[in-house]
Amino acid sequence: MNTPKNNKPLTEKQVDLSKNIENGQDQFLTTNQGVKINDNQNSLKAGARGPSLLEDFILREKITHFDHERIPERVVHARGEGAHGYFQVYESMEKYTKAAFLQDSEIKTPVFVRFSTVAGSRGSTDLARDVRGFAVKFYTEEGIYDLVGNNMPVFFIQDAIKFPDLVHAVKPEPHHEMPQAASAHDTFWDFISLMPESMHMIMWVMSDRAIPRSLRMMEGFGVHTFRFINAAGESHFVKFHWKPLLGVHSVCWDEAQKISGKDPDFHRRDLWEAIDSGNFPEWELGIQIVSEEEEHSFEFDLLDPTKLIPEELVPVQRIGKLVLNRNPNNFFAETEQVAFHPGHIVPGIDFTNDPLLQGRLFSYTDTQLSRLGSPNFHEIPINRSLAPVHNNQRDGHMRQTINQGKISYEPNTLGGGCPFQSKMSQGGFNSYNERIEAHKVRERSPSFFDHFSQATLFFNSQSEHEQNHIVDALSFELGKVETEAIRKRMLKMLWYVDKGLAAKIAYNLGLSIPSNLDSPLNHSYPADADVDSYQPMIVKSTLEKSEALSMVSTLKNSILTRKVAILAAEGVDEKALKIMKDALLAQGAVVEVIAPKLGYIISENNKEIKVDKSFLTSASVLYDAVYVPGGANSVVSLEAEADAIHFLNEAFKHCKAIAADASALQVLRGTYFGSKIPENPHQTSQVLEGVLINETSEALADDFIEAISQHRFWQREKKNKVPA
Repeated sequence: MNTPKNNKPLTEKQVDLSKNIENGQDQFLTTNQGVKINDNQNSLKAGARGPSLLEDFILREKITHFDHERIPERVVHARGEGAHGYFQVYESMEKYTKAAFLQDSEIKTPVFVRFSTVAGSRGSTDLARDVRGFAVKFYTEEGIYDLVGNNMPVFFIQDAIKFPDLVHAVKPEPHHEMPQAASAHDTFWDFISLMPESMHMIMWVMSDRAIPRSLRMMEGFGVHTFRFINAAGESHFVKFHWKPLLGVHSVCWDEAQKISGKDPDFHRRDLWEAIDSGNFPEWELGIQIVSEEEEHSFEFDLLDPTKLIPEELVPVQRIGKLVLNRNPNNFFAETEQVAFHPGHIVPGIDFTNDPLLQGRLFSYTDTQLSRLGSPNFHEIPINRSLAPVHNNQRDGHMRQTINQGKISYEPNTLGGGCPFQSKMSQGGFNSYNERIEAHKVRERSPSFFDHFSQATLFFNSQSEHEQNHIVDALSFELGKVETEAIRKRMLKMLWYVDKGLAAKIAYNLGLSIPSNLDSPLNHSYPADADVDSYQPMIVKSTLEKSEALSMVSTLKNSILTRKVAILAAEGVDEKALKIMKDALLAQGAVVEVIAPKLGYIISENNKEIKVDKSFLTSASVLYDAVYVPGGANSVVSLEAEADAIHFLNEAFKHCKAIAADASALQVLRGTYFGSKIPENPHQTSQVLEGVLINETSEALADDFIEAISQHRFWQREKKNKVPA
């Protein structure tokens, strides 16, 4: 018998109703005040492509609640690391923008940059499969400018009203708080399977872009389309890019999982050590410029944050350089307390009506209030403007400025009218005079309905090994999903991206591709229609491939800051070791000697060699390449050392460059790939893809340096069926 607190038995109708509520039936979406919500997919706008309206109480309530859910760490981007540096423009950009820091090539604008993962908590691993935040705070002479972006140029959703839903779905499931910093679970893929607009971003997140080798080796993007405004008041649309001078490189998934166990601070440590050693990370700022007249000339909408502008259509102009040259003095005071906001802009830069950007303009201030506990977060040293701050704001929690006088309002005469408003000619900010004539609606522009063409373009642009990694990633993620209906819905979404991709994943999941996928189109937004009957708008991109979307075409001409392990033991050939180490150091590599124990080893010519790491505290996944020098006793010891053989096996599995003196061939013979090495390699350098053996130390060093610069030898995966 069901009995309420007043001890009166429930009627049969009440019992049925309580069961329905318990089971999630007969529940309507409401605000926190109980008002039923008619549209939870679109924020209120002035026209389908117009700006979001401040009166949208549903959007504001939803995001306010979301922004205040976690105390004190960030709701998202909690796990981060930062550095100081400067930005310097190459030449004046006055043709496009009046922003002062983009005018004078002699001026170095101070910056603070924070990199981060998105989904995990502060204690999570750096190597989670995730988007990486790439936020830059410019301390310009006109005030603070924040370029708050990611290492991927698009996002999961088109409208900010869906952001709390996205993050709730990807965060640990609330009933048991698992899994941490991972998207391989039911709630995330349930959400994604119902949001076709996410498919382009899913291709990026399931690619190797989601597991970068280093923060110094990943691109950054502003994601949204912004505006540049010049002194004449003319507007151009602009997309922002950060291009790393070390190239764009990744690790493989198996390697990422092992690094998470060996060194969860891998990216944080890598950034700190690079700056500390004087190997300052560098990026070039690139822009894509589109005139007002060209706004509607593309087969996608510039305001859609799930779309990018292919570089074949609008080339990226590199206009300046970002250099990080100083580590923080105090992690909490700087990296943890830094507060970014896409609404922190300067004259010459302005917003567009991108509905995701419009929501962010509200959300960031709100979340800083919750996280830092005060409207005075701008007075914390790391957030403080270098330009003078004059306004009549007073008081508030943790106020640092001691204002004098009795004037806290404007206009006034008692304070001589100060501070005065600035005219545009005096540097005053003025929003772009965009004409808007529209009805207030909760709609999405039909130009946002293409959800698959750029997802297909991205997949088609990948090399064979990159496509294989996407298949593996999706198979892994969906293989962790317990609900079969979710997996089937995802196969349907993937079918619209690429039929071959969907077929391979279906095979790995032991499922069949859903039927009736090519029935007549229903262009209704999926949340308004029956999910199972939804058919997308199919738009075929005029581009078959875009070279910039694949990491294969990235820079491969340097080993600067690459970490190389030298495996050695007592009796090593000191001369060969020194020749290799000196050659690597001369090219900017970081070299560490790894031996069975710490301390020193004695070479065959009785010289002491310092050991940097032991096999107990190191692993191949922490290095980019491996070298084995000769020396009879050292070779015998390493061949018998299980950790040394495992080190080489793992490096080969992860497609890294491996070099050995001809006299150390015995060690390589002990590996699982040793049988593939020719019987008598003699002086032939490359005996397998990226495996080098030579009798001449100098020649081996030259070839090894070239091999390391190629980053990986992915062809091993297919030829030797090595899962990586």
